[in-house]
Amino acid sequence: MNEDFRNIRTIIFDADDTLWENEGRFRAAEREAGEILKEYVSFQEMSSSLYSIEVKNMPDYGFGAMAFTLSMLENAVKVSGGKVENGKISGSRLTGEQVSQILEVGRGLLHNPATPFVGVKETLAGLRASGRFCLACFTKGDLLDQGHKLDRSGLRPYFDYIKITSDKTKAAYSELFGKLGVSAKEVLSVGNSFKSDIAPVLEMGGSGIYIPAENTWQLEKMDEYDHDRLFRLRKFSEILALVL
Repeated sequence: MNEDFRNIRTIIFDADDTLWENEGRFRAAEREAGEILKEYVSFQEMSSSLYSIEVKNMPDYGFGAMAFTLSMLENAVKVSGGKVENGKISGSRLTGEQVSQILEVGRGLLHNPATPFVGVKETLAGLRASGRFCLACFTKGDLLDQGHKLDRSGLRPYFDYIKITSDKTKAAYSELFGKLGVSAKEVLSVGNSFKSDIAPVLEMGGSGIYIPAENTWQLEKMDEYDHDRLFRLRKFSEILALVL
């Protein structure tokens, strides 16, 4: 047994870009939207405007494919010379066909196959077989979309507890710990976002395994730091050798 984890009772796993690819699909959708709107604006300007709209809409829409689609549509109105006020669109040169195309781009995000990364199933199976840990999945986003991804991934049976939340705040983690009947010092959080998956748990007294993803959304970036309860890995499959 690795002495660093002798007091850990529960391992919490993020889902998107920890268990399967997600952000890369959003960036591909953004590029498709840029191609649809190229007659109005450069991709760089479109992307910058889209991010600003996403941040503005976050309190109302939250995270996920549907929130992103609504923001893409609002951005399309904006960059095509229009505006949205009180739910009404004015001044936009956007065509019906372009609206339909953007909606299809967004719909594509709702059908992410959520194919597990190499080694994910084997690692989760190994942790369950050890009998040492409660395994939980804690992910933020739209309830229906995240639930469908979990089903398509085939990973749902590996988890003892699954929670989909609007955001990963300390309050949300505290509520989760209460549901699981553990204190922060008994928790190990595994994820690709230092901001959402690692920092809150470290600050609360828990431990973290940080596995950076190939793509990271701007809003998830923060200054990273070292910590005596933080472990950095390159691949999900390295977890077993570290923990057991």
